[in-house]
Amino acid sequence: MTSTIQRAFALGSRARAAAVVLGMLLALVLGTVGPLLGQEPETHVLGIQDAVRTALRQSRDIQAAHLGLDEAEERVSEAWSNVYPSIDLNASYTRNVSPAVQFLPAAIFDPTAGPDDYIGVQFGADNQWTSTLSLEQPLFRPGVIVALGAAGRYRNLQNESVRGQTQTVVTRVRVAYYQLLLAQEQVRLVANSVRRVRESLEETRSLNRAGLSSDYDVLRLEVELANLEPNLRRAENSAMQSRRQIAVELDIPEQESVRVKGSLAEMDLSDLDGNSPENREVLSFLGFRGVGLEAVDEALSAAGNLRSDLRQMELNEELRRTEMRLEQSEYLPDITLFGNYVISAQNNGSPSFFASGVGQRAYSRLVGIRFSIPVFTGFRRDARIDQKRALMRQAETQTRQARDFATSQVKSLVEAADEALFRAQGQKLAVSQAERGFDIARAQYREGLGSQLELTDSEVALRQSEFNYAQAVYDYLVSRAQLDEATGRVPLVDVDLGAGDRQ
Repeated sequence: MTSTIQRAFALGSRARAAAVVLGMLLALVLGTVGPLLGQEPETHVLGIQDAVRTALRQSRDIQAAHLGLDEAEERVSEAWSNVYPSIDLNASYTRNVSPAVQFLPAAIFDPTAGPDDYIGVQFGADNQWTSTLSLEQPLFRPGVIVALGAAGRYRNLQNESVRGQTQTVVTRVRVAYYQLLLAQEQVRLVANSVRRVRESLEETRSLNRAGLSSDYDVLRLEVELANLEPNLRRAENSAMQSRRQIAVELDIPEQESVRVKGSLAEMDLSDLDGNSPENREVLSFLGFRGVGLEAVDEALSAAGNLRSDLRQMELNEELRRTEMRLEQSEYLPDITLFGNYVISAQNNGSPSFFASGVGQRAYSRLVGIRFSIPVFTGFRRDARIDQKRALMRQAETQTRQARDFATSQVKSLVEAADEALFRAQGQKLAVSQAERGFDIARAQYREGLGSQLELTDSEVALRQSEFNYAQAVYDYLVSRAQLDEATGRVPLVDVDLGAGDRQ
């Protein structure tokens, strides 16, 4: 920096020197020198509980579900309004520009008048005022009682819908979390393979220069390295996509900055206490605690009682049945108590609010009971009852179908989790053997006792066995997450992960 400024001054231009200094300061501000100082953008490192709790706070799907519940609460309030009395106040003012005139036979006032003689009589004054206060109180209205039940059932349905949507969001976040763990593991494994192949390539080149290795061995490793490097870029892109996916679920603006805790390669599914704290948190994040195929009956029982979609089906069935009763209540009579209080006034000339002169204002009061029963409505009620009955039977059919599907899904998920656990145990042994095989092949190759082909095959076997183990652990975690939702035992929604609930 000093030499650059000196050269600028040597040219005899203070302005240029100032521009150079300003440019370097600007470069510092914009972060050009920042990476040289080790500065990195802020990252969001999340454990699985942190991720799920963030989703519960910020998920737009959960917010939308709660708004639906608010709408259902207001429906209940609306239904109760039909139970309370209704009070209406109406007031009107009329200015008669030309008051109405009616013609009466003159014989009414003058017996000697002829039959075609009439007298015009003005009805009403220039200004007319009317005010009516009305009160109605339902005494017996069956439709209102049934409507209250329907509104309450709709609220219960929306409340269960919120629970179901929350379970779905938590399950999506868990699967996205595991997917990012798998993508990170893929990046690590491919990077390790690239590193091992590069080391083998350098050793083979050294042996080739010493006449102990052929040009074909060098060429083969170069080809393998050329094939692996694009795979590394593909794995990095896949990890970035997984970060964006979970960031969208958690509503985090800096999508590429998300990192998750845990390592699939280091997870021990058979010994929870033998894991690191991060992996132990991932493995203990469970709702349904049953293990193995012997847990099928327990899982089916939990699904029948707690599964959200089945509960929603049953609540929808009850709602349809209540709607049919609501239509049937149209056959019953309504009994209503009513009362009116009326003030009327009129005056000529300039308007005087509700008049003030003698004889210009009148009052009336009345109370009564109204009894109303529909006799014939053109078969409309019968048609509407049949419509609601059909919807009720449709809901019953859908509930039975949903139960059959739930039974099949729960059994499949228990079997999938058990198979993934068994596969992970086998792959863990395969990884250990593949690591030992690679070490032996590399040692023999260095001593000139093994071929480069054996070294390459052992490296490929090691990479594949490591990924197979990570894939098995991922499949197990995903199956358990889906099983939690299928049995209605989702962590932080239905199950509190306090210290006493951890295994």
